[in-house]
Amino acid sequence: MKYQQHLKENISPKFGEENYVAYGKLDDIIRKISTMASAADTITDPERRAVSMSATPTVVSGTSGVISDEAFFSQMDSELTKVENFTLKQVNKLRAEIDVIEQTLKSSNKDDNKSAADRRRIQTLVDTVAEEFLQLEKYVNLNFMGFHKILKKHDKYVPHNPCKAFYVSRMHAQAWVRGDYSDVVVRLSDIYSILRGDQTAEDKGGDSQSFLRQTSKYWIKTEDVSAVKYAVLKHLPVFLQKTSTGESDAQLTNSVYLDNDQLELYHGRLDKQQGAIALRLRWYATGEPTGLVFVERKTHRDKWTGETSAKERFIVHFSEVPSVLDGTYPIARKKKEMIEKRGASQQEADDWETLVTEIVQVIQTKQLVPTMRTQCMRTAFQIPFDATVRVSLDTNLCMISERGYDIKGGKVWHRDSTKTLDYTEITRFPHAILEVKLELKGDSLVAPQWVSDLQNSGMLYEVHKYSKFTHGCAVLLPEEVRCVPYWIDDVSIRESIIAAGGGRILARADLTDEERSKIRKAGVGPGANEVLHHLLPFGHVYDDRSKTAVGRTAQSVAASSGNLDTFKDPKYGLLNQAFGDAYGDDGCDVDIQFGDDDDDCCSWFFPFCSKSNNAYAMPVMAPTRLQKVEPKISFANERVFMHWLHNGVMLYTIASGILAFAAQEDETWAVWYAMALLPISLAFCIYGMHVFLWRADRIKTRIPGRWDDVRGPMVIGGALVAVLSINFCCRLYVIAKYNSI
Repeated sequence: MKYQQHLKENISPKFGEENYVAYGKLDDIIRKISTMASAADTITDPERRAVSMSATPTVVSGTSGVISDEAFFSQMDSELTKVENFTLKQVNKLRAEIDVIEQTLKSSNKDDNKSAADRRRIQTLVDTVAEEFLQLEKYVNLNFMGFHKILKKHDKYVPHNPCKAFYVSRMHAQAWVRGDYSDVVVRLSDIYSILRGDQTAEDKGGDSQSFLRQTSKYWIKTEDVSAVKYAVLKHLPVFLQKTSTGESDAQLTNSVYLDNDQLELYHGRLDKQQGAIALRLRWYATGEPTGLVFVERKTHRDKWTGETSAKERFIVHFSEVPSVLDGTYPIARKKKEMIEKRGASQQEADDWETLVTEIVQVIQTKQLVPTMRTQCMRTAFQIPFDATVRVSLDTNLCMISERGYDIKGGKVWHRDSTKTLDYTEITRFPHAILEVKLELKGDSLVAPQWVSDLQNSGMLYEVHKYSKFTHGCAVLLPEEVRCVPYWIDDVSIRESIIAAGGGRILARADLTDEERSKIRKAGVGPGANEVLHHLLPFGHVYDDRSKTAVGRTAQSVAASSGNLDTFKDPKYGLLNQAFGDAYGDDGCDVDIQFGDDDDDCCSWFFPFCSKSNNAYAMPVMAPTRLQKVEPKISFANERVFMHWLHNGVMLYTIASGILAFAAQEDETWAVWYAMALLPISLAFCIYGMHVFLWRADRIKTRIPGRWDDVRGPMVIGGALVAVLSINFCCRLYVIAKYNSI
């Protein structure tokens, strides 16, 4: 669909078509200038030289008047000014409406006689303002994309006078693109917090309740960022750091990660080795660090071992960072100051000393130096001192290489912000990153409903174990890494990786089917992402789903609970068939109706053949937060398979022995008994292989629900018991008859 048509279909009647970019008018100007340039190409060289010596601008005449490059530039300036002024007008209107709501809320808090109806009225007003802000955000996105596309078209059809770089730089300097309206988000967050009655959580350090800690990471399309912010701030206030001025809902966050020449920490984190660490220096400020710096250590531990990953940190002044890196940090003196001046207990001081000593030692022993820097605008949502639900949203994310400059023996530990970066030293990530951290405790270890609703909104694309550090190293240091994370092959980030010079780590997109076939015949297997393509939110280069991908968690809760009614909506398309039929859980309290797709006898016995089990036809995969897969599960599946084979072979051996002896002694009944055991032994082997493949596919796709089969063992076991019982009765009859003689 052409963007002009897309723009017309998404114009808000409230704003009016006249306030949007005149895309069609700019397109007409480009076409006329392009036609003029094509006609000029037919001019002979003497004529061309005569024209080129003229000081007058190149123009084209027609029924619609004179068109020139200056006409396009003039129209662009006019459109940019129009959009900027309209956006500013709407934002000022929203600010005025928020002023009224805040005044109403203050008077409501002073008057104890105010009813709940007044609160609901205020809630309705603030919801209306928030919806208007989202509409304005959509207006900004539509116009920004329109300007981008029309400038790209101009440079394509009028290559002799490119202007995209100039106007894009100009747009990014304007308030309507730069996003200087985040105060609206902060004020809306404060109002929602008052309406909810949020209170600072009390310290419950002695609480011995059970905990459930869960962290999920998601990619978010740029156009959905404001909608996600609004969905979160309705339930959590914006949490501003102490260094924040309070004027913005986001804060610039810088993190410098340490590693050595072998990228030992990178490969350890990528392979998820037990005890793998990541070290970083983080500060919250624009430009150079001028205050406190957090020295943080993240340690990975496999959850299935019973241990949990940990993040520990201590704080130093930015001037003390070089002493931490070169091993001269005065640990003993700082510990003494903690006890004497800050009133820390001996246990706290000892723990701090242990942490600092371990970090300083690992920096020295592994020869760690600044390697990668991540920079983003972070918006944090959290009730102060309450870690039940914490949400962080990182936008404008970029990774910067910290290699290639003299660190002067550890005295310099970050790049000079005034120096220009080469294109191979920076990569800009095209999506926002949302991280949801849950720390649930008590009797009900269930996430709040609003969190589930957000995860099921279709705006979130789960990327399991995504790491900004590993992504930056893989893209900006392609010659030094031995392996790369799986999400690198996602088609939506491919362009940003190529722009940073990291194309060598990507799967080739120019291979024909014949060339790929030759590679396979040469003994080279498919890449991991060709086999596990469902892990990529937008697909890989051979399976581009960037235009059709739906948020991976949009169906998770209903699917895992077996609630098929959620998927009757036609908008889910294939998801209705895939999740609605395959994710039924017999162990839940939901009444599952499969409609007219009744299973036949074969599918009732073998779940692999069931009409309601479309595991191999799955267009999407269940999110990892619903169904965790531990390494031992695959081995357990193999052991179960071997047990079935063992029992089948043993039963077959017994039946063969009985058959051999019965033939010699002319025992007719023993022959029939042995012949009855043989197919049962064969059924043991066939069923074991069937369940092994069926369960292996469920492990691969993490289909939530039951991974066991309650029917097959009952049928096979029942058949074996029946044969044994009949044989037992017959033997009793023979013995009784023999004794009566």
